[in-house]
Amino acid sequence: QGQLVESGGGSVQAGGSLRLSCVASGYLYALSCRGWFRQAPGKERELVARICTYGGPPDYADSVKGRFAISQDVARNTVTLQMNSLKPEDTATYYCAAVRRMSEFQNFNNWGQGTQVTVSS
Repeated sequence: QGQLVESGGGSVQAGGSLRLSCVASGYLYALSCRGWFRQAPGKERELVARICTYGGPPDYADSVKGRFAISQDVARNTVTLQMNSLKPEDTATYYCAAVRRMSEFQNFNNWGQGTQVTVSS
């Protein structure tokens, strides 16, 4: 069994920053790649950032490039998402994911409770 626990969400004004964190446990702990998804009301869940320990640069959705940064602390088993210059359209519930390879993120379905991010204009 594995579990993902997200934290760090909150309410900020446009232009502000938030830092999300996620800790994986169980079988998820050993998987090489971590990612952050988000889902806004009435919209599909979308992948916004991903990173793998086996190399290669992080990958970002076009909507967050230059504003969000994903990082992975293997020793602490934590993945973080630094979100800067937040916009109202970033408002969503954010979820993290853990997989073996980059190509597997779209099939991930072991979701945690997520953390809510609300950006006001």
